[in-house]
Amino acid sequence: MKIIVTFQPKEEFVSDLTNSFPEVEFLFYKKIKDAESELPNADVIVTMGEDLTDDHIERSKKCKWIMVISAGLEKMPFEAIQKKGILVTNARGIHKIPMAEFTIGLMLQHAKQLQAVREQEMNAEWSRRLPTSELHGASLLILGAGAIGGEIARLAKAFHMNVSGVNSTGLPGEHFDSMFTLETFNEQLPKADYVVSVLPSTNRTKHILKVDHFEQMKDTAVFINIGRGDLVEESVLLEAAERKLIGHLFLDVFDHEPLHRNHPFWEAEGITVTPHLSSITKKYMPRAFEIFKKNLSTYSNNKEHFINVIDAERGY
Repeated sequence: MKIIVTFQPKEEFVSDLTNSFPEVEFLFYKKIKDAESELPNADVIVTMGEDLTDDHIERSKKCKWIMVISAGLEKMPFEAIQKKGILVTNARGIHKIPMAEFTIGLMLQHAKQLQAVREQEMNAEWSRRLPTSELHGASLLILGAGAIGGEIARLAKAFHMNVSGVNSTGLPGEHFDSMFTLETFNEQLPKADYVVSVLPSTNRTKHILKVDHFEQMKDTAVFINIGRGDLVEESVLLEAAERKLIGHLFLDVFDHEPLHRNHPFWEAEGITVTPHLSSITKKYMPRAFEIFKKNLSTYSNNKEHFINVIDAERGY
């Protein structure tokens, strides 16, 4: 079996894979262009999910399985993959712990006014007149009640927050007090103190939030986007901030990354920019490769119980 990896992992992961699966020939490349000559011979392709094209899939005559070492799939050439019947799996689930902790951190930062506290410290200013609040009893709306959203909800419950969510069915979920769909969540917007999006990028979610959604929110509400940057157009976010429709916006994902240093988000009052790091910790790659190893063992033994199988037609 020949497996092509289209990025260069650390040596510890290379050694672990080659020692754990001595019968497999692993070929590691820094980028997909370097691997193109070997694509026709690959049984399996391991990718970060942003480099494969329709042409690459067409060249991969023998490929039966693609493992995406991330959760994001919006750049995958699913139409070509579906035509060839290639199995796709990803690393869904590895992000839930760091992204949930990141979200709680931002909510606490806002509630306890830690940015303002830091500014006071820098100016040697002693003032206790900061408008701090509590998460206890606050209302949280999570757009995307999957693995990540569920973990955010679980942690939020430790603060006794009222948690509502949005999923594709509207069916109840553990740690959620109520559940809505993309068609019905509007009714919860006026009640939410915090609105967090972990929605994937799909045809249904692209630019789904409009100015009127922010107009329905409390003027003290906080919006946090750690899902995908195309959830809401940049002009909408800037208008929400300029008109002070809500209290604050924390943005970790953007339509075009990295965010240009002259982008208005950097200077806009009411917007905090973080550089798409909500999921990044030292445990990211170990968790991702552990999923790959489990699936590779399944694949090598001709079994069918893969972890995180993706529906190529839906794209997630």
